Amino acid sequence: QVQLVESGGGLVQPGGSLRLSCATSGFVFDWYAIGWFRQAPGKELEGVTSVDRDGRPHYADSVSGRFTISRDNAKKTVFLEMNSLNTDDTAVYYCAKSGSAYVPRPLLPSKFASWGQGTQVTVSP
Repeated sequence: QVQLVESGGGLVQPGGSLRLSCATSGFVFDWYAIGWFRQAPGKELEGVTSVDRDGRPHYADSVSGRFTISRDNAKKTVFLEMNSLNTDDTAVYYCAKSGSAYVPRPLLPSKFASWGQGTQVTVSP
């Protein structure tokens, strides 16, 4: 079965950084685009970033310049480096597997078929 497991969340002060990981199994990792989504309290699921099969990244305007997505095909893992965090970044972060090799913008949940359980990121003084 397809599995995605997020890790790396936690509590960080504004201006700080966190690095999330998404370890995957159960599919040919390098064939598919992988995305990161987040859901803040009281808000809908938001597309954050995705990386295509070829490594090309795409970012939501809210995180562009602050977040970096990357993939390590040998480790079957996707990373999300988050810098200059602010309180608006507080959310549960999910990684998800696309059904294709490339995902156009905007990032929509309907383009992703499999999801992890999420990891909590809290930005607070």
